[in-house]
Amino acid sequence: MKRLTFYRNLALSNWFAFSIATVASLMLTHSTALQASGVKQTKGDFVDKFRQLDEYLPTPNQYRNAAGEPGTDYWQQKVDYKIDATLDEKARRITAKQRVVYHNNSPYHLKYLWLQLDQNRFKSDSIAERTVEFGGIGRRGPATRKIGEGDKAGISLGELRRMQWLEDNQPGYVFSSITNADGEDLTHTIIGSQMRIDLPQALKPNSRFTFDLAYAYNILEENAVSARAGYEHFPDDPRKGGNDIFLLAQWFPRLQAYSDYEAWHNKPFLGRGEFTLEFGDYEVNMKVPADHIVASTGVLQNPEQVLSKKQQARLEQAKTAKRPVFIVTQQEALANEKSAAKGTKTWRFKAENVRDFAWSSSRKFMWDAKGYQQEGAEHPLVMAMSFYPKEGGDLWKKYSTEAVVHTMQVYSRFSFDYPYPTALSVNGPVGGMEYPMITFNGPRTTWHEGGERTYTLAEKRFLIGVVIHEIGHIYFPMTVNSDERQWTWMDEGLNSFLDGVACREWDEKIPWGVEPRDVVDYMKSDIQVPIMTQSDSVLKLGPNAYTKPAAALNILREVILGRELFDFAFREYAQRWKFKRPTPSDFFRTMEEASGVDLDWFWHGWFYTTDHVDISIDHVYEMQLETMDPKVVFGNDRKFEDDKPTPLFVEKNKDAGTKTWVELNKDIRDFYDKYDRFTVTNKERNEYRQLLADLKPVERRVLERAAKDKKFYYVVNFSNLGGLVMPILLSMTDKNGKNHEYYIPAEIWRRSPHKVSKLIVSEKKLTSFTVDPKWETADVDIENNMYPRRIIPSRIEAFKSEPRKGHAYRDIMHDIKAEKEEPKVKVQKK
Repeated sequence: MKRLTFYRNLALSNWFAFSIATVASLMLTHSTALQASGVKQTKGDFVDKFRQLDEYLPTPNQYRNAAGEPGTDYWQQKVDYKIDATLDEKARRITAKQRVVYHNNSPYHLKYLWLQLDQNRFKSDSIAERTVEFGGIGRRGPATRKIGEGDKAGISLGELRRMQWLEDNQPGYVFSSITNADGEDLTHTIIGSQMRIDLPQALKPNSRFTFDLAYAYNILEENAVSARAGYEHFPDDPRKGGNDIFLLAQWFPRLQAYSDYEAWHNKPFLGRGEFTLEFGDYEVNMKVPADHIVASTGVLQNPEQVLSKKQQARLEQAKTAKRPVFIVTQQEALANEKSAAKGTKTWRFKAENVRDFAWSSSRKFMWDAKGYQQEGAEHPLVMAMSFYPKEGGDLWKKYSTEAVVHTMQVYSRFSFDYPYPTALSVNGPVGGMEYPMITFNGPRTTWHEGGERTYTLAEKRFLIGVVIHEIGHIYFPMTVNSDERQWTWMDEGLNSFLDGVACREWDEKIPWGVEPRDVVDYMKSDIQVPIMTQSDSVLKLGPNAYTKPAAALNILREVILGRELFDFAFREYAQRWKFKRPTPSDFFRTMEEASGVDLDWFWHGWFYTTDHVDISIDHVYEMQLETMDPKVVFGNDRKFEDDKPTPLFVEKNKDAGTKTWVELNKDIRDFYDKYDRFTVTNKERNEYRQLLADLKPVERRVLERAAKDKKFYYVVNFSNLGGLVMPILLSMTDKNGKNHEYYIPAEIWRRSPHKVSKLIVSEKKLTSFTVDPKWETADVDIENNMYPRRIIPSRIEAFKSEPRKGHAYRDIMHDIKAEKEEPKVKVQKK
């Protein structure tokens, strides 16, 4: 045990500080205190973890102010589209005519317009195709294996299939005309997956330009190419030639965004960083086979022409139903699968104030719907709807539409009322993608002999989670219109944080993988880049853009700000930037301005560095309070000496019966054989009485109270091994087994970012200390969080070479029906 000594600072004339000692009391100055904590102050090694972020952020201006809200002169462009599209099912081809009205709301004259031609990304001469590294990062799923990562270099069958499909088919747009509203050809230049249209004359501020496009392209096979959209073929369906599900996205030439902070956003699409677009109004007509069902962005304008009266009645019934109502039943969908209907139908949709437009078409679809009421909103009734084939089974029937409604209920608490009249979940070959009012989601059931369809817990979790995530994207970035190509985390990270809230509010027992503990492996890895890295340069997109920022926001809400402050600030951000285009600085500034808390250290550490959280408890010193009474001081010194282990030399000599010289010569004695070095003399007693006499009354009361309270004093030394400064969540256990929580704000690291010490005063004797006992801060090493250290728990398992799958991936729904069998005995051959 070390001792804690009160001492009098003569300059300030009060009881000023504490010190620690071993044999004698040691009065510490500031420099010796630094040495005791292990910090070496050397010239030039100080890192200011609390440096103000405004030194890095763009300077506030009239478009975006210092509070993080749109400025007095904020502007954004508007683009309206009218499209007539025809789906040729046999040829798997889209043909379309498109009128575009571009509204220039900027204060600048525009000489040209930039368009995205995302279908051109798949052409062999595109930047995206030519810059894929062999064995490198860039494909969704393992495509190639470098030499040195096994016995041989390798290429997957999936990658070979992709190469062959692109070789056998011609991707990309074929334009038949690009004209102004009067039919006059417009000068244009196609550069990979972008096109520049040169205007006949500069487009003035607050004016508009109208032009027309006519084009066609071959629809990609999604399962072969991995394109976020395309068709999926079902060759085993009873209809001759099988059936397809078509998911149409990035399907029409779209205007690039033009903003106050970047001008034209004309970075080419390389396959990862998604899109930022302008809001506008859409009128889209889709001519499809007569037996197809179409799901789309917008509101259906002609239900009487494409739906039966019975289906229209069901749609009306669904508006007030407690559970989803089938608009197209399973029986009707199965009948359609077998049909050979001829002719076409045209489905007409309108969408207002959306930044994109997507749709899906198939004869395989069942369709269910349920009304979601949000009183007082711009859209008091939202139709939540799901479209899926028989392969979706009970998994989709039970959970898809309900998950759509649940998402809106949760997200609206954190942002604003759902901003559109419909919210769709569509099953197809895309695992998960989002567009205004419509999402594509991939999980399905497994078919077994006998016709049974089952699903694993993992598939259930996948469906609920992906529907929540993709519907959540209708809030971020389809409404809060951030630029994912530049800052992926601004929609994926924020959305992953909110889907984590919604998923846990759905069923807290399902392991959703959204806790701070779920990002620690990535945070201590050597494949990190800062969250702020541009999307196409990120090494591991999932943990970097989804999991890490979501964990950061979860920590900000639950640990640093608290729910009340965080929720208010986050909602303020969402409402400020609803139907507008925010940047990271707008988010950072709003969260600080609305919460009233300086968070620059947090944004810098989590978003601009690859530091990780690793706070270690290095030492804990238990201190004894001394009042300078020599009787007590010297008595404690004697006890401290007596408590030391007997030296091994002395112990072995006694065991051997060896006598010391003193023991053999007892006739020789002196003063020090009667009085040891801990004897108190009148000199010490007089000095102590004089010390008490010199005390002021207030100082005497302080000393007497401290002696009477008999509290326990501990000095805890912490190290910041990961570099990322964080609050210290300290849990202490007393001798009765009761836990005591102690919160130390991150600002304790502001002058010493590597090592700090903290005095803990307790009413009870403490036996152990733990940092972050509930794993709330993404600390990568929980073993150094404990003092005293623990024996590390682990498991050893006997196994053959086959790896064990996770519990959630077992098809328990099917396997539980298996009959109990006796093990089969293998006959050994002689």
